[in-house]
Amino acid sequence: MRAGTVGTQVAVSTTSTGNRVRLTQYAHGGGCACKIPPGELEEVLRGLGDGVPVRDPAGELVVGLDEGDDATVVRLHDGPAVLATTDFFTPVVDDPYDWGRIAAANALSDVYATGGRPLVALNLLAWPRGVLPFELARQVLRGGLEVAGGHSVDDPEPKYGMAVTGIVDPDRVLRADAGEPGVPLSLSKPLGTGVLNSKHKATGEVFPHAVAAMTRLNREAAEAALAAGVTCATDVTGFGLLGHAFKLARAGGVTAVIDSAAVPYLDGARQALREGHVSGGTRRNLDWVRAHSDLSVVTEEEALLLADAQTSGGLLVAGEIPGAPVVGELVPRGDHVLVVR
Repeated sequence: MRAGTVGTQVAVSTTSTGNRVRLTQYAHGGGCACKIPPGELEEVLRGLGDGVPVRDPAGELVVGLDEGDDATVVRLHDGPAVLATTDFFTPVVDDPYDWGRIAAANALSDVYATGGRPLVALNLLAWPRGVLPFELARQVLRGGLEVAGGHSVDDPEPKYGMAVTGIVDPDRVLRADAGEPGVPLSLSKPLGTGVLNSKHKATGEVFPHAVAAMTRLNREAAEAALAAGVTCATDVTGFGLLGHAFKLARAGGVTAVIDSAAVPYLDGARQALREGHVSGGTRRNLDWVRAHSDLSVVTEEEALLLADAQTSGGLLVAGEIPGAPVVGELVPRGDHVLVVR
């Protein structure tokens, strides 16, 4: 059964035998903050695409490893392009059902960030047999909508996510490397899930508005971007707004200027930061972009919030879409790839 509502200080999951379980305590990190740091990941991937053919009898690779886009896109000669992506992570909240919903929304986000439509998703589940009861795993899967099929492994840390396949119009792919000078940057969800999730892990305090943000799909934002003729977008997840804006600007040969005063945050995010609930992933994000950025006009606290490692965050869109505040713009490449004003 689910436990923990607004006004409670500590949230736990309770099994049918009455055992109280906090899932976040079974993982060294939480959500997208536990992923490999961006700089280290780029080192691992460097050169992997060299020599790989981009054409074959079945189709053409439209989006691959080059710019770190959100999904692989293969154009078929006789139909739409096929999207493929996968995403999974350790518990970001203690409620197994909510964790399942968040992980599913996060995995689907990679398809929406590319302008596609998901067709099928396979569950990916890692579970510590003999440590956590399988009835909690069942609740996680129920949260992920019990998508047919999947793969499960015995793992000392619980992990859950999905491998998603979708389709996209090959002439309307949202790419990370398509940014052009003079275009505004819009953000479809507020920041702050990272620091709030860290506070939840440390204290058990529940933040329903953060869960609501993480479980909201990016489908409408993607549809609005396509309707507006947008060609460049990415989703904001483990590398934070600064990290994903940096990748987008670097890929497009432009500079991303972020207006820190225009960036929206979830209620309680600043307080959580002041209390010290900052993940190691967030600090690594900031360290990664610092050498390529001008952060001179913002405080370290503000920079950390902008680099906050998000789980199932919104879309960063090179263009304007309804309901998404404009948080900056793309300008011709200057001395820095990223500028925060």
